[in-house]
Amino acid sequence: MFKIDRATAADAAALTDLMHASSAYQGRYASILEGYVVTPDYLRQHQVLVARGPAGPVGFAALTDAELDLLFVADEAQGTGLGARLVAEILAVARENGLSEVRVVSHPPAVKFYEHMGARQVGTIPPKPPKISWSRPELVFSLAAPENDRALARETTAGQGDRRRIRS
Repeated sequence: MFKIDRATAADAAALTDLMHASSAYQGRYASILEGYVVTPDYLRQHQVLVARGPAGPVGFAALTDAELDLLFVADEAQGTGLGARLVAEILAVARENGLSEVRVVSHPPAVKFYEHMGARQVGTIPPKPPKISWSRPELVFSLAAPENDRALARETTAGQGDRRRIRS
């Protein structure tokens, strides 16, 4: 259904548009994305995976050092398992890079999703007014835990079709 591969500099504008169109970042949470742009340099410097549908990008995930920096799924693709697939793929990239854990500073409504995917909350990042007026949960995926591997395998194999591994 969706093909996942490495993002290229040519994807920058489409990924920025996808991010800003997210209904999860409207209203109270809109300020965090004000002025934020996914640049070609960002895509060259970091490991960014993009999920492509027939009409173009429908989701993406970015790994910066040992952090899941960005994860967005188009509103119309939510509920399809694409978010779980992107997380599993980006964690596979992290493992290939020799990482033992991946940090996530989460959008508050996304905490349950990350916990369902195997992350555990380890703290809270305080607000940074004026742009960020709310606390953000900090979670960690432990890549060495066997129960994580089983949970991710269940999430990503059920009816997902093409699951190519992305190598950096």
